[in-house]
Amino acid sequence: MFFIGGFIFDSFTLGRIDRLYDLTILCSHMTLLTVIIILYNLADDDKWKNTILERFQEYFPLAIQFFFGGLSSAYVIYFSRSVSLSRTISFFVILVALLIANEFLKRRISNKYLQFSVYFFINFTFFTFIIPVILKVMSTTVFIISGLASFIFTLSLITVIYTISPSTRAEIRFGKISGIVVTLYAIINIFYFFELIPPVPLALESGIVAHNIKVENNNYIVTYESDKWNIFWREHRLKFIYRPDEKVYVFASIFAPTDIGKKVIHRWKWYNNDTHKWEIIDDIGYHITGGRDAGFRGYTFKQNIKPGLWKVDVITEEELVIGIVNFEIVIDSTLIPKTMVTKEF
Repeated sequence: MFFIGGFIFDSFTLGRIDRLYDLTILCSHMTLLTVIIILYNLADDDKWKNTILERFQEYFPLAIQFFFGGLSSAYVIYFSRSVSLSRTISFFVILVALLIANEFLKRRISNKYLQFSVYFFINFTFFTFIIPVILKVMSTTVFIISGLASFIFTLSLITVIYTISPSTRAEIRFGKISGIVVTLYAIINIFYFFELIPPVPLALESGIVAHNIKVENNNYIVTYESDKWNIFWREHRLKFIYRPDEKVYVFASIFAPTDIGKKVIHRWKWYNNDTHKWEIIDDIGYHITGGRDAGFRGYTFKQNIKPGLWKVDVITEEELVIGIVNFEIVIDSTLIPKTMVTKEF
């Protein structure tokens, strides 16, 4: 009940990664987690004997578990807004698994190999969130800087604890735990360069295939076919009734932190039934600027389009997937589009 309640609470209170509240929560969680790990690893050496900390040291494992859970919960919430049902789902599944597994870690958190491994993963993800927000830049270089900062910070922490704690030296081998951290570092980077990690903090707020888009008084007027009332997770209807010489628009609203500028690309793909492969038809890009709560709005369009299955990947310059807009083009002049909706964004 507390696990579910905590996740629901985070879902309602954590919103924008660049908000002062969110940054304060993440930074305080990460700082306190680091401090508690140091305190916990020195407790077996009687460092806190006859001090005020002695009466609290039995709660250190619970505190570590609490901060692991709090940070994992925040990451799941942020990533859930960016993840698409594509290759990036794999990294999201790892985060969800870590969040759930944390509920069963109380008795195993004393295993320092596990403790430091989870800490590094949590720390790496933390730096990849925070550094782009601070620098107001998102790029491969910034990701590498974030990863290196986390790697150096974690190894420094392990080195300090290993040096001053005889019980830690007796329990683990420095070479082995360093090897585990290096392996995790390599795996996360492989995930990134194979485009398996969503480009958080960017997130696709809305993605719609539309019949018409016009801009009036800085508002985007989007006309599209709506789906059945029970299809609440998608605004547009998958079957797009196409008429000759009509334009097919794809509207996207992308959240980005304040002052972050980024080029995004709409990659139009068509499924070739003969080869059973997706073919890239066109890449159309434009720049976005962060700061708007409902996301930066933009659209692309195509004309003289072929029938069949289509999807538009909304991606970064590094080809990380922000989101995907799926639809099917049905060409039949006798068909009339279903319920048409005009919505202002």
